Amino acid sequence: MGTTDIGGVITLTGTDLDPHVTHEATRRLLTGPGLPSNSALLGFGALRHRPALRRVAELVDDAERLAEELRDQLVVGALRTVDRDLESLVLNGTTGEIFTTHVHRRHPGLMDLSPLAPSLDALLRCAAATDELIASRGRFASQGYGPKVVAAASERLASVFAADAGEDLAPYWRMAALIRPLARIARPGTGLALDLPSRLLDEEFGSAAVVRFEEVDFPGTLTHEPTRRFLREVGLPENGYWYELDTDVPLPTLAEYYADEDRFTAEELPSEADRLIRLGYLVEDTSLVVDGATGAVLCWSEADAVLRPLNADISTLAFTVWLVHREKALDQEHDLTDAYEQLAATMAETLAAVDPIACDPTPRTPQDDGWRYWPEAFEDQAGGGLYA
Repeated sequence: MGTTDIGGVITLTGTDLDPHVTHEATRRLLTGPGLPSNSALLGFGALRHRPALRRVAELVDDAERLAEELRDQLVVGALRTVDRDLESLVLNGTTGEIFTTHVHRRHPGLMDLSPLAPSLDALLRCAAATDELIASRGRFASQGYGPKVVAAASERLASVFAADAGEDLAPYWRMAALIRPLARIARPGTGLALDLPSRLLDEEFGSAAVVRFEEVDFPGTLTHEPTRRFLREVGLPENGYWYELDTDVPLPTLAEYYADEDRFTAEELPSEADRLIRLGYLVEDTSLVVDGATGAVLCWSEADAVLRPLNADISTLAFTVWLVHREKALDQEHDLTDAYEQLAATMAETLAAVDPIACDPTPRTPQDDGWRYWPEAFEDQAGGGLYA
C-alpha cells in the first residue's frame, strides 16, 4: 500500500521511504502522524504521485551538472504563496533537514539549497504557528490590533520559531516574524475596511509628507463619505514609493484629466470615467483613481486601456504604502531582501490578509485581465522596490 490522504493528512509507507530516508524521526513522522494535505504555507501534493519521493537528480535533464549535495535530496512538496507554488521543499533523508530550492530541469547548474528547518517536525510547527497568526486562532486567538499588538505578536512568533528552528533562523521565518504581524496594525473599520491608528501615517512618513485634502479639492462626484472623511482627516503620504499624489490642483475626474491632456477620447476611457477621481499615478502611464460612488480604489493603464482593481478602498491603500515603508526599514536592519522572492511572497500574503482584493486575480471590471499591481511590484527584484 502506498501514499494515503485521509482526513486531510498524507501518510507514506516504509516501502515509500526505502532506501532514501534513513533518518528515524522523519520515518516515524511520515508513516505515522503524516503531513497536512491542506496548508496555507506548505503544499505536499507531490507525495500523492508514484513514486512518492523523488530524488532531485531524477527531476533534471543533466544530473551530472548538479552540485553533489543536491543529487540525493528528496522533493517532498513546495512552499506556497497567494496563487502558486514558490519553491520546492527538499528533504535530506539522512539528517532529516529541510531545504528549499528551485528545480531547474534544463539548467540544474543554477540550483542551490537554502536551509529552512532542521526537521520536518520543526517545519510543521513553524508553519502551524504562522497559520495561527494569520487566522487569529490558537496562541494568537485574542491578539487584538494596534502597534503594541504587532510588536507582541512579532516577538512571540520569533520565540516560537527559535524554539523549533534554532536561534539562527532561516530568512523565511525571520521575515514571517517581522512582516506578517503587521497585518494586525489596524482594526476593521466602519464605512472603510480599516480603522487606522491615529497618526500612524504621520509617525511613519513624517507629518509634512502626509497630504490632507480640503473640501474644495473634491469633485462633486466624490459622494462616498467615508472616503471624503479619510482624505480630509487622515490623508495619504504624498509619495509612497510606488505611487505619487497630484497635489497641485483640485482632484479631477479621470474624464476631466484626459480632457485637459487631450490624449484619449471619451469613448476610449472607462465608461465610469466621470465618477473616477484621479488621485495621482502609480507609474508614468498608470493613473491611481478612486470610484467616487463606492470608494473602491483602482488603477487605469494607458498602455493597456484597462481599468483594474488596486485596493478595496482608501484605507487599505494607505495600509499598503505603510506596509512597504515598514518593510524597507526592516530590510535596512535585518537584510530581508537577501531572500528576495520569499520576501515578495510574504509581503503579498500579508497584504492579502488585510485586503484580498489587492492580490485576488478574479476579474472585477469588464476588461480586467487579472493582473494585480501590488504583487507584481513586490516581485520586481530588478526594479528594486523592496530594497531599503
